[in-house]
Parts: sequence; structure tokens; C-alpha cells
Amino acid sequence: MRRGLFPGRFQPPHWGHVHAIREILREVDEVVVVIGSAQFNYILKDPFTAGERIWMLREALREGGVDLSRVVVIPVPNVENNLEWLGRVKSLAPPFHVVYTGNPYVALLFREAGYEVKQQPMYQREIYSSTRVRELMLRGDPRWEELVPRSVAAVIKAVGGLERLKTAALGEAEPHKW
Repeated sequence: MRRGLFPGRFQPPHWGHVHAIREILREVDEVVVVIGSAQFNYILKDPFTAGERIWMLREALREGGVDLSRVVVIPVPNVENNLEWLGRVKSLAPPFHVVYTGNPYVALLFREAGYEVKQQPMYQREIYSSTRVRELMLRGDPRWEELVPRSVAAVIKAVGGLERLKTAALGEAEPHKW
């Protein structure tokens, strides 16, 4: 069995992520999706918890017609030492053979560790990005919902994600004053 690894923050998952995972599954039997920065939440860059991101991603993949029996999703916290992070990924993930990433640092780490590394499949990157989704949400622009599967929008609304993001934006001006 050939298994790929696809790390990302998925803050939140969008149609580009669904497309990338579909494409990765054309090349491997199974993909391990790493929910990175798992310890961060309720902040502007990372408003959603690891559990919420896992929930959103599973619903997005289901909505996108992806066979969930071929997808393993694991949360991995960040650490400041990049080699230590690599070790964490290796210890938390099932064995994998190829890494799909658009991050040059992640590519370098895995390449130096002896893994095959491929550029992750990109789908209209100028349109589909989690940063863009969050920016539209912050502005109150309803077009953010076009960038994510309906199921992801439903989860964001269910967990109060719009209010959380706006509150986090206010908190960035005065961090940790509580």
C-alpha cells in the first residue's frame, strides 16, 4: 500500500483542499491529512480548534465525494524546533511514502529525512485560500460561503465561527489583556 501525507492548517478547509486530496488519491492508496498547528485556536490566524477542523474536513470530503475509508486525519501540534516537529509527525502518523506540500520548509524537512516530496495539487489558488476565506468572513462578505463546501459553512455557523473570528480580530489589537 502506498500512503501519502498532506499537512496543512485547514483554517478552514475549502474547495481547494478537497480538490488536492482528490488528486493525491489518484496517486496513492491512502492519504494521511495532518491538521497542523493543532494547539492553536480562537486566534485570528487559527480561529478553529483541531477537532472542528477535523469535523469540517471530513464533512467537506464527504460532500466532495471522497472515499473516507482512504483518508486518515490526525492533529499534530507545532513545536518551535522543526526537526522535532518532523519527529512528531512520524510518530503520530501511520507510515507514509510521499509528502504533498506547497510549503518549501516542510518540503526541505521531509526531503532531508529521505522522503519523496511532491508539490501539492493546487486548484485556483488565487481564489481558494483559507486566508481569503477568513478575510471575507471578517468583512461580513457572504462570498466566503462560495469558497467552502456547504457542510463547512454549516459547521462554521454551528460553532459560532463568524463571531469568534471577529472577536479574535478585536483581540489582536490588544492581545492577552484578560
